[in-house]
Amino acid sequence: MTSTMQKGFAFTRLADHLASLAELTDGDLELLTAMPAVIGHFAPHDQLFRKMDQPSRCCLLLQGYLCWKSHDLGQITSIAVPGDIPDLHALLAPRLEASLVALGPAVVAFVPHSFFHEIASASLNLRRNLALVSLAENARLRDWIINLGSRDSLTRAAHLICELTARLRIVGLAKDNRFASPFTQSDLASACAISAVHANRIIQELRRRQVLTWQARTIVINDWQALCRIGCFEPDYLGPRNVAAPRQPVMRAAELGLSALR
Repeated sequence: MTSTMQKGFAFTRLADHLASLAELTDGDLELLTAMPAVIGHFAPHDQLFRKMDQPSRCCLLLQGYLCWKSHDLGQITSIAVPGDIPDLHALLAPRLEASLVALGPAVVAFVPHSFFHEIASASLNLRRNLALVSLAENARLRDWIINLGSRDSLTRAAHLICELTARLRIVGLAKDNRFASPFTQSDLASACAISAVHANRIIQELRRRQVLTWQARTIVINDWQALCRIGCFEPDYLGPRNVAAPRQPVMRAAELGLSALR
C-alpha cells in the first residue's frame, strides 16, 4: 500500500545515518529536504522486492525493520534499521540477488534512483557520504560472515543484538537501551543459522544472566557492558564517528523549520 509522492518527509533519519559517517553541511541538508518519496506501508513478511527484480527506486526505511533474505534457504543475511537504504547498491547494479522483506510492520520511502544521482552530482560531500554508506554495509556483511562462521550460537545472538542496538542509537531509536524488537524468535534463528528451539534457549539464557529483557515485541538491555562481553562486540566496524553519542544533524534541520517532519 502506498501513498502519494511527498517531498521532505523522509530525510531526517537518513541525515542522522549519513552524519554518523561524515560531516553534513547545511547545503547537504537542503539537498536532502528536496527528496521525493512515495510512502509505502508493509505488513510482516511482505516482500518489497524479489530476487532478479530491477527496481528504478531505492527503499529508505522510515519505521520498522527490513531484511535481505536468501531466495532458496530463507536465511536472513542482513537487517536494515530506520535511516538505512538497504538497496543503495542497486544504483550501480540494478538486478537484485536476494529478496527484500519486511520483518514486521514497516514504513518505507521509495526514492527514485535519479534523486541520488542528482545529489551526488550536486555535492561532492554527499557523494562521499553515500559511498561510506556502502562501505559500512560491506563491513557489516564481513562481520556477519565472521559471526556465523566463527562464534558459538550464544555469542552470535548477543553480537547481533549489540549491533542493532548501536545502529538504532545512531538514529535516536534505542533511548535508555529500549527498542522495538526487529524480529520474532524464528527470525532470530534464521539470522543466526540456528533452530527456533535453540534461539528460544539462547533468549532464556540471556534473561537468566539478566543482561536483557525480551517481552512481546520490546527488547530492553539491562547490562550493556555484559552483553558486549558475551557477544565479543566492538563497534568500530560500523563506521560511525561516535556510536555512544551520535551527532544529531536534524537539529540543524529544525532550524530550517523542518523539525515537525521527524
